[in-house]
Amino acid sequence: MRALTWQGKRSVSVETVPDPTIIEPTDAIIRITSTAICGSDLHLYEVLEPFLDKGDILGHEPMGIVEAVGSAVMTLAPGDRVVIPFNVACGHCYMCTRGLQSQCETTQVREHGSGAALLGYTKLYGQVPGGQAEYLRVALADYNHIRVGHDLPDERYLFLSDIVPTAWQAVDYADVPDGGTLGVFGLGPVGQFTARIGNYLGYRVIAVDPVPERRVMAARHGIEVLDLHDDITTELRDLTDGRGPDSVVDAVGMEAHGAPVAALAQAAVGVLPDKLARKAMKTAGVDRLTSLLSSIDSVRRGGTVSVSGVYGGQSDPLPMLAMFDKQLTMRMGQCNVKRWTDAVLPIVEDPADPLGVMDIVTHRVSLEEAPQMYEMFQKKEDGCIKVVLQPGLVEEKK
Repeated sequence: MRALTWQGKRSVSVETVPDPTIIEPTDAIIRITSTAICGSDLHLYEVLEPFLDKGDILGHEPMGIVEAVGSAVMTLAPGDRVVIPFNVACGHCYMCTRGLQSQCETTQVREHGSGAALLGYTKLYGQVPGGQAEYLRVALADYNHIRVGHDLPDERYLFLSDIVPTAWQAVDYADVPDGGTLGVFGLGPVGQFTARIGNYLGYRVIAVDPVPERRVMAARHGIEVLDLHDDITTELRDLTDGRGPDSVVDAVGMEAHGAPVAALAQAAVGVLPDKLARKAMKTAGVDRLTSLLSSIDSVRRGGTVSVSGVYGGQSDPLPMLAMFDKQLTMRMGQCNVKRWTDAVLPIVEDPADPLGVMDIVTHRVSLEEAPQMYEMFQKKEDGCIKVVLQPGLVEEKK
């Protein structure tokens, strides 16, 4: 099969690799019809190379058609249409039964002290082959799927794999009071849906991003948008009776704008031998914290900061005095996808499309074009906000 593979820092390529096969009786094989490039894939492209091997298959936002199932799979059959959550979880352990599928005790990567295994996301999370490919092996398939109908287009459902439930969790964790104001830093795909979900739930939403195309997209969905600048905290306070938003979501993560020292640290880690680089990533503060620090600074006293952006450093400095003095609550973590499925599935199937799932994709291309799309997405060129890869697109054009 053809698959998008990691080859080195800022280097990915589509290669011919062996087809996945059923290894355990609980496995299924799906044929990918659509798969997306996620903002967190850019961390693999740019920062997390010490935990990747050449040839690793990336991608964790897939959906498709079941082709084969193992002998122990009871709830799936060939021909079923499914979305695959990026968490690899069992559904029955202590953590899963408490809605913490990202901490699944069956698939936890204890070697690295990490939570549940994730599709296509480094040694830290199990080095599971990802979904930017023609086919995908799904482990523990009875639990790790969301069955959907065949009537609606892929883009109605695809983002159930990650970014819609991630945004839903971000807003839930933000604990916005009734009639309150939600601030959102970052209007990438997760930030877009975070802002839209906040609006859908009846909050005032003010979102910040330096990219004009992202602000325009958010404004189409009734979001108040601000450009990023040096005094953004003051502007947010001025818009909220001098206090700041009740809750703020950091939807950016480790590669925020405006952090040249941390950017240098990330680059330095990237040139170390893998063993030393892995140690540095596990012990050093190498994240660009601009977005997180702005969230902490701008949220009102007694408010909540919800972190959905991915961070990777172990010793990042945080303003503990300010956090304590402001009496802040902070919540964060990988999304527990299946925890939110029942809440979000009816919304994405709503004919009115209240979250605008059909207005997020800016580029639809074949799998073969994935390397160019990674570069374009990383550089924020051509208005690129969300890329969907369709492995069958080339064949369909013939």
